Amino acid sequence: MDGTLLGDDGHVSPRNLAAIMAAEAAGIEVVVATGRRHSYAMRVLRPLGLGAANALISSNGTVTRTLGSFGSEPVASQPIARTNLPHATALWLCGHIGEFRNALVLTFDRVGPDGDDERGALVVEHLDELNASIGRWMAANEPYIAHVVPIENALSDSPDNVDSPIQAMLCGTVERMARAEARLLQHPGVAASGHPSGRSGKTMNGVVPAELGAPLVTASPSRVGSESKDSEPILTLHRTEYPDRDLSILDILPAGCSKGAALLSLASLRGIAADQILAIGDNWNDVSMLEVAGTAVLMDNAPADLKEVARTSNWRLGLSNRDDGVAEAIEAVCGVTVP
Repeated sequence: MDGTLLGDDGHVSPRNLAAIMAAEAAGIEVVVATGRRHSYAMRVLRPLGLGAANALISSNGTVTRTLGSFGSEPVASQPIARTNLPHATALWLCGHIGEFRNALVLTFDRVGPDGDDERGALVVEHLDELNASIGRWMAANEPYIAHVVPIENALSDSPDNVDSPIQAMLCGTVERMARAEARLLQHPGVAASGHPSGRSGKTMNGVVPAELGAPLVTASPSRVGSESKDSEPILTLHRTEYPDRDLSILDILPAGCSKGAALLSLASLRGIAADQILAIGDNWNDVSMLEVAGTAVLMDNAPADLKEVARTSNWRLGLSNRDDGVAEAIEAVCGVTVP
């Protein structure tokens, strides 16, 4: 959404919306995949009039739901898939991040029938650092933020982890978040998705660059911090960067979660092959999605180093979000005619 479907004003342009509607009219399923949580994405999507059965992949792939509709004849949003952080992993994370704890937000999937969240969907321990780095976001989400000290008190050891967080998030300057990512990657059970800063099984068009080292050997979620030789990963990191604002967001997800994984799972449910997918994105958290799609389009407003990845991966370089890049890609690749 941000930097792709939305313009710099935070809205969907008339041309982008017309292209999406034309694609739907032509029988193409439109799926929005975003780092935003479901409720925050719906603030923008709710008034657009998209089909109630359309899927929204939120929180970088941890949750997939239908959009639903909220007009005179409301249709409730329906859950399709969700992955939670195991309780032990969430506890370990809170204690492990050290100096970066003041930049931590925990996200819970607490969406009501109206598609909105309740207070406690977002939990923080410290406010000052987050207000300094993402003040507008904090203000917009104030009704949903619970201030819990220590933050571990927000973690419930519920059966099957049903009330565990769906993700954690660290926010700060590009340099500070690079250090936070490096700290997390010191644990062998943590992998970086998309950005070639750390271990990842899906980097650079599915090939792990030699300088990133040997294949990942990871630890069991139930034995985080132990010397376990188990082979299950515990966390996946997704970086989103806005160099012009000196802002980086590091999303910390359950192992294996990504936009790409969620998109492939949804496509399988729909009987759609990966080579039939057009994916459009603008940042590092989109890489997994761009890699699995038959056709990938990277926005012109993407970071410069990601554009280099696009060139070596044979992705199409499109227009920017200021120039209706989503519409241009849909028109060019899908052959739809926009009124």
